[in-house]
Amino acid sequence: MRNLWEVLARQRDYRLVLGAGLVSLTGDWILRIGLAYYVYDLTGSTLASGGLLLSSFLPLFLLGSLAGVFVDRWDRRRTMIVTNLVHAFVLLPLLLVHDGSTIWVVYLVVLTQSCLQQFFRPAEQSLVPLLVESRQLVTANALNSQSGDIARLIGAAMGGVLAAFGGIPLLALVDAVTYLAAMGLLIGVRHRGNKIVVEQTTGAIRRLKTEWLEGLRICVDGPALRLVFVFGLVTGVGEGAMSTLFAPFVSTELGGNGTTYGLISSSQAVGGIVGGLIAAAVGSRFSAAKMWGVGAVLFGLIDLVMFCYPLAWHSVTPAFVCMILVGVPGAFLIAGMMTVLQRLTDDTSRGRVFGALFATEGLAVLVGTVAAGVLGDLVGVIPVLIFQGLGFFLGGLAVLARRRLLIDTMTEKVEPLAAVAQPGVPEST
Repeated sequence: MRNLWEVLARQRDYRLVLGAGLVSLTGDWILRIGLAYYVYDLTGSTLASGGLLLSSFLPLFLLGSLAGVFVDRWDRRRTMIVTNLVHAFVLLPLLLVHDGSTIWVVYLVVLTQSCLQQFFRPAEQSLVPLLVESRQLVTANALNSQSGDIARLIGAAMGGVLAAFGGIPLLALVDAVTYLAAMGLLIGVRHRGNKIVVEQTTGAIRRLKTEWLEGLRICVDGPALRLVFVFGLVTGVGEGAMSTLFAPFVSTELGGNGTTYGLISSSQAVGGIVGGLIAAAVGSRFSAAKMWGVGAVLFGLIDLVMFCYPLAWHSVTPAFVCMILVGVPGAFLIAGMMTVLQRLTDDTSRGRVFGALFATEGLAVLVGTVAAGVLGDLVGVIPVLIFQGLGFFLGGLAVLARRRLLIDTMTEKVEPLAAVAQPGVPEST
């Protein structure tokens, strides 16, 4: 608990970044849920609803890795400020959407926002290690995970209500306000990054290609980073299968309806909030690699129980329990994995590595989504979902088996916190 208090009470810059993330993520969930509701209500087409998912996923694996090059060049704080500002302006065309004939505007806005996120997410993950002490990094990442679950819970609840009350224009205005509020918080961050000098002896395209390829090489150069990417690839495929088949699982295997599906899905956020608090409170007592591995093993085991119990027991109650419980190891998994990756990289390459990881996971989710759509009909829903649980379980065992390698590599990569952040020193204000 001491680390938790020190991070929240003494690390002013991190507190502002955490608050900005919570505010903007809440707006994102409001818009995401509201658009899903309103687009279907406007068109009556599941194909139109699927277009939203495609618009948000395409930039993830097409742009994510390349965006990391610019994140490593630019000041991360300034990148986050500018992307929040652009986010707010990009939402304005949604005010013109009133019927199905202008639905293309929604797709264009969602596509543009997803492009902006490819710059924001790596910048945020690259900035966090510079705002807290190394021993506080697990706690900071756990709090980030928890804020995401809080935003999901609040935003999902508000999105449908706002869509029904004011339609897409109201959703756009509310989300724009959250981005501007987040920008205001980020402006208050005092940390300034070191200026990256880009070699000017070759053409701009050639420099971009060189830095991009160098980033990809870093990602696969060592066994520790390769483990991170293989884990993300395997579990990403499983998550794609889960997103595709969980609704059919609730309907066909549990006998639930749309309301049941929504309540079960949102219940994971409850466990994530609790798990994030626990991970933030005790995370400093364990190595990040151990948290990642144990979290993944327990996450996989709980999922396997949830997917297999309907074979012997027809009730929705265990599914609620499992979804709440799985949020706890999920929080440990995310905090541990993000900390490991941050410690395996240095500040000059961190943006490219995170961009490549997010792109890899996005491609894996797309593959899992398509594969699950085909295999679900051929072999059944439960056998495909079991793959998701096994992916996390076996991946966690692999992490634990290579824990010593991860710890040794991270020890070599630990970098001192920038002096301007003044970690651990009580604020004079």
